[in-house]
Amino acid sequence: MGAYIALIYGVIVFAILVIIGLVRFIFSQEKGNEKMQEIAGAIREGAMAFLNRQYKTIGILALIVAVIIIIANYFGNLSKGSSQAASIAFHIGFAFITGALCSAISGYLGMYIAVNSNVRAAAGARKGLNRALQIALRGGAVTGLAVTALSLLGVATLFLLYGGASGKENLIKEAPSLIVGFGFGASFVALFAQLGGGIYTKAADVGADLVGKVEAGIPEDDPRNPAVVADLVGDNVGDCAGRGADLFESTAAENIGAMILGVALYPVFGWKGILFPLVARAIGIVSSVIGLFFVNTKDESKDPMKALNKGYFVTTILNLLVLIFVVKAMLSGELPNGQKVNWWLLYGSAVTGIILSYIFVWLTDFYTSYHYRPVQEIAKASTTGPATNIITGMSVGMESTALPVIFISIAIYIAYKLGQHALPGFANGGLYGTAIATMGMLSTCAYILAMDTFGPITDNAGGITEMSGAPEEVRNVTDRLDACGNTTKALTKGYAIGSAALATFLLFSAYLDEVKKILGRPLESWFSVDIGKPEVFIGAFIGAMVVYLFSSTAIRAVGRAAQYVILEVRRQFKEIPGIMEGRAKPDYAKCVDIVTKGALKEMVVPGMIVVIAPILVGILLGKEAAAGFLMIGTIAGVILALFLNNGGGAWDNAKKFIELGNYGGKRSDAHKAAVVGDTVGDPCKDTAGPSLHVLVKLISTITLVFVSLFR
Repeated sequence: MGAYIALIYGVIVFAILVIIGLVRFIFSQEKGNEKMQEIAGAIREGAMAFLNRQYKTIGILALIVAVIIIIANYFGNLSKGSSQAASIAFHIGFAFITGALCSAISGYLGMYIAVNSNVRAAAGARKGLNRALQIALRGGAVTGLAVTALSLLGVATLFLLYGGASGKENLIKEAPSLIVGFGFGASFVALFAQLGGGIYTKAADVGADLVGKVEAGIPEDDPRNPAVVADLVGDNVGDCAGRGADLFESTAAENIGAMILGVALYPVFGWKGILFPLVARAIGIVSSVIGLFFVNTKDESKDPMKALNKGYFVTTILNLLVLIFVVKAMLSGELPNGQKVNWWLLYGSAVTGIILSYIFVWLTDFYTSYHYRPVQEIAKASTTGPATNIITGMSVGMESTALPVIFISIAIYIAYKLGQHALPGFANGGLYGTAIATMGMLSTCAYILAMDTFGPITDNAGGITEMSGAPEEVRNVTDRLDACGNTTKALTKGYAIGSAALATFLLFSAYLDEVKKILGRPLESWFSVDIGKPEVFIGAFIGAMVVYLFSSTAIRAVGRAAQYVILEVRRQFKEIPGIMEGRAKPDYAKCVDIVTKGALKEMVVPGMIVVIAPILVGILLGKEAAAGFLMIGTIAGVILALFLNNGGGAWDNAKKFIELGNYGGKRSDAHKAAVVGDTVGDPCKDTAGPSLHVLVKLISTITLVFVSLFR
């Protein structure tokens, strides 16, 4: 075990050194002129102020939940004796706090670097596309590496502290169950970070667009718009801190779920089956770092997306190659009947997950890029008004759920069957195959997150160049990077929900393993969930309902917060003379403060609905009903997230397609209709949709943490 632990911690140290190097590179770049620095300072101040206030709110909620976790697990395990119950409760509670803290740190670090990279990317655009591209991507890479390295550090350290380093079989097998609190802590922070950030960014965006573009007829990122700084702040709090927390909890929860499944295969692989997910994650970090340094564009006229895709391709190929040796070294073994484990089939499961990630990226691009039929249909429908734009956009969003569900189903089936044939006779062999597929899909997580954070950095860079009155050639560079960033943000949403779908099947299986432990059944036995039982059917029904109720409250929260912004922008246009002529400066800080208060106020209710519902179902209806809630809630959450993400992304790019000069171009009737459609799609793709990624995993980690309390 020592060599593998050294590898894991060696990669963590390597990631920290790379982060330090990237930070030094970013801070050594020029910050542009005084005007650019002034605008960037306002964005930075607003973003950090929001994050500080948000984390204070989340911190208070997390402490309350930590106390509830400790009390619940103490009483839920009293049958094992008071001292044992107290030990279990303390371990899970401490893991929860650690997970929440690590998630908050990764979000804070990512945000800090992003709001310091934007102005440098804008200044770098004066020296050409390649310089700005490098700055923006390396700024995003800090988030990607911080998130994955902190997740790996937290899970690995808790595993060792909770018995993994003891060398005793019973303690090693028990450790993964005790660290489920880490996944719940990460999920808890992620939900509120994504939800609060999503409400903020879309409330500011909707307010800025409706009053600025539609009513006042001024361009996007126009310095005369009082909400423009709040909008630029929102890009960071939603897409940097929010998505960082989302993928932090993805990597944490899925590592823990795979480790729990590895316990059932202890007779075959020993501790290697438990440690494999952590080693696979470490390999993914190294591959992502190498891929990052392959991103450059020597030809300034080329699409920068090609350079990003090159880095993604290099990362993927490296993972495919190295995983061969990792799987062979860790997952070779002998079955009780003397038959050798076919590790090549297990490697095939990893390949299945990697291929699925590519398919999801392609499908998301097809449904959200203006190069293809779906978005162009919405743009064409805009020529007859907002109603037909919205109708067509809804149909595209609904259509976009079909192929992803089919490919997820195929991937789960293939990975399951490969695991089953590799480990014949083991009930959990197939499930471990799906766990390996999930590890494969998440092996590129650090690089994907770097591309995601690249989006808000380039968006901010475009806003800074526009507001500072930079020359047209500089704006052309940032516009190209901004368009590329919009694509990467859409693609990473598809990747996130695809990995969530695989992960929730894995976490559902981990929940059933925990139930078997509590009931005293062998881990290799089956635990069936009978949907025909009234309690189970009711639990499943409630699971689907909670997904829609949560989405409703999240979208309504955007509408409420946006109303505050709209009224404030209208007030400033009316009461501050000279804004439209450029003689007076709008009160940007007022808009930032209004959106901050509104977002933090509105995020609490939808977040608590998700936390409370599965616990009540388990306590009132039982373990099997909680499994029904988990299964159907997951399915409904994944499908609705696909609809909201892809539909919202398609509405957004239909507007951009018209702005390129199609169907009358900017300020035409078709453009005004497309702006309305984009406004409808905004809370779908940036608030409710991404928050559902977290929801489907949060309900899994909640049930794992509170299962001992369920009747």
